Amino acid sequence: MRQFLTLSIFLLSLSSGLLACTSAVISGKATNDGRPLLWKHRDTGDVENKLVFATGSKYDYVGVANTHDTLSTQIWMGANSIGFAIMNTASYNLNDGQVCDVPDDQEGVFMRAVLEVCSDLQSFEAFMDTSVGRWGLAANFGVIDARGGAAYYEKGYNDYTKYDVTDAEIAPAGYLIRTNFSVSGSKDKGYGFIRHEITSERFQKQDKISVDFILDAATRNLEHGLMGNDLRAEPLPVDLDDEKFVLFQDYVVRTSSASTLLIQGVLPAEDPQLTTLWTVLGWQPVTLVTPVWVRSEKLLPGMLLSENGGPAALNAVALALKDQCFPVKRGNGSDYLLHSQLTNRAGEGLLDQVLPAEKLIIKKTLALQNKWRKKGYAEKDLKKYNAWLESYIRKFYRDKLGQNIEE
Repeated sequence: MRQFLTLSIFLLSLSSGLLACTSAVISGKATNDGRPLLWKHRDTGDVENKLVFATGSKYDYVGVANTHDTLSTQIWMGANSIGFAIMNTASYNLNDGQVCDVPDDQEGVFMRAVLEVCSDLQSFEAFMDTSVGRWGLAANFGVIDARGGAAYYEKGYNDYTKYDVTDAEIAPAGYLIRTNFSVSGSKDKGYGFIRHEITSERFQKQDKISVDFILDAATRNLEHGLMGNDLRAEPLPVDLDDEKFVLFQDYVVRTSSASTLLIQGVLPAEDPQLTTLWTVLGWQPVTLVTPVWVRSEKLLPGMLLSENGGPAALNAVALALKDQCFPVKRGNGSDYLLHSQLTNRAGEGLLDQVLPAEKLIIKKTLALQNKWRKKGYAEKDLKKYNAWLESYIRKFYRDKLGQNIEE
């Protein structure tokens, strides 16, 4: 229903700035395997991202942080060892007229604190109830747990509104989507209406939601929700030499897109530590997914970790490839995508090569998951898988895209 989006909404979205994340909470009844999914497509001014493992006061956790945050004081999406997972999107229509005595924009610090101590939706609610007024927040927090819980919490300074995604009256399709406005907030304020519209359209066309659907059609969505043009469909540029530029605003993928985390939960009877973090640690059209689990830092692929305060190796390569897609460096050049570098009829674009290569990673990961669900987790399996994954990714970027990932 693109025709119902008004010009005022369009103008709102154009001014939305960098904090423009797109997300979904998906209950088990809406997925192809009965396990809940938590998805965040992250947009930020801090496009250098890293993956971190931390030992919390109660639970260990893995999450995405900004590279320059050397102490990882802020976590922007992640999961802990008990299967509790959280992410957020900034909301711009909460807290109208309210005053807070603590600093604003504490979402990252808040999520780090939550991952350390919360085990499920109930303990998360208790955490919020006992810390009213302590956090400067304005966000939609998406949460899943190992007991089948799945919900959004639209949280302001002093209160929150819960949207239980397992409740058929609240989420008839079994999922909810949020961008940068809250349903409980001031009407017609906020941002991300165009991204919300096109993401909703994509989801509505799916019978069941799967990992590969989210990684491909949702997080690499290049269809514009208002204008209707799809940069992954014809008419495509002919080849890499076709210098066709596109005004690149208000797509789900943006110049400020930094990373994606798709957290796949477990069935209530399964080991919570089988929760899988499908991580895209870089500009999504050029970054292969790297699935990880909350076990220990030594069992995370090294290319996702920051060394001595520098960017994660895979993230650095992704940023270099992204740079090829935005060759105009003067003025507002970052708003103009050189379309042919991303996708073209000759199949030479970066996205043209990333998506087929990613299919093998998904296939191998699903096989590993199935083995663990039947026989139980084995560390030797994960070490073998990680060795294969890093070798496969390094070879792909070196041989196909001409990029060497630092050891």
